[in-house]
Amino acid sequence: MEQVETMRVAVEKTEKHKSKSLWQHAFETLMRDRYAVAAITIISIYALIALLTACGLIAADWKQEVGPSYAPPSLDHIFGTDIFGLSVFAKTLKGAEVALSVGIVTAIIAVTIGVFLGAIAGYFGGKIDEFIVWFYTTFSSIPYIMLIVAISFILGKGLVAVYLALGLTSWENLCRIIRAEVMRHKDREYVHAAKAIGGGDMRRLFKHIIPNVLHLVIINFSLQFQTAIKSEVILSYLGLGVQGRPSWGTMIDDAKLELARGVWWQLAAATAAMFVIVLAFNILGDALRDALDPKLKGKS
Repeated sequence: MEQVETMRVAVEKTEKHKSKSLWQHAFETLMRDRYAVAAITIISIYALIALLTACGLIAADWKQEVGPSYAPPSLDHIFGTDIFGLSVFAKTLKGAEVALSVGIVTAIIAVTIGVFLGAIAGYFGGKIDEFIVWFYTTFSSIPYIMLIVAISFILGKGLVAVYLALGLTSWENLCRIIRAEVMRHKDREYVHAAKAIGGGDMRRLFKHIIPNVLHLVIINFSLQFQTAIKSEVILSYLGLGVQGRPSWGTMIDDAKLELARGVWWQLAAATAAMFVIVLAFNILGDALRDALDPKLKGKS
């Protein structure tokens, strides 16, 4: 019994030390990367804007007419006005709230499904693994854009429908990755040590194995975030997304008829806002990959 207890303490200390070292090293690596720091700063600014708009502290009057129809950008109206005389700048800020909320909720849904199914498949194997592999292979064979459009038609329009449509169609890649990693980890010594001290399957899987593949989840979360933002813009552009509030997709959709009249500022504002946040998440995703998984550094 004393030997088993000693082994348990040693395993816990080793895991704690490794985990601490990994996260400390990742943080220090990120802080040394000026592009990653810039990306984190940009994302933080967007998050702050989204929070302030959600609380009504800024862009609360986006529905109010502030000038003549199609007023060009000026000192009075930074990004000009739309056909109804609404401030394009206020609509762009309000669109950040929609984009960030879609990114967060969609990524949470996709990560939850992907991690759970991938972990179960990789750990238990057999018929469970075969069924889950068949399921995500079939799922991924359907063109992504057609799948989210079909689900959006079924669920109807609105923000909740966008959350579900994107979250339920974005998990298969992470599921495949987690399955492979769990299969690689389940026969390692620390898992056998956990079994020797009486740890059940669920405890070994979610307390010991999952924390050791968490870096892959974080990397995927950041990449999923920016994919969700782009997908929401596509859905809103097609008229299947957000209703009753500004989003970058609806702004781009409105702008397609304005270009013929030489009104470019609504398209430019929405495109620029989306470009900056997506670029920041791409840079952060690459930096996280290099920091958390050094074996992949320099690989595309």
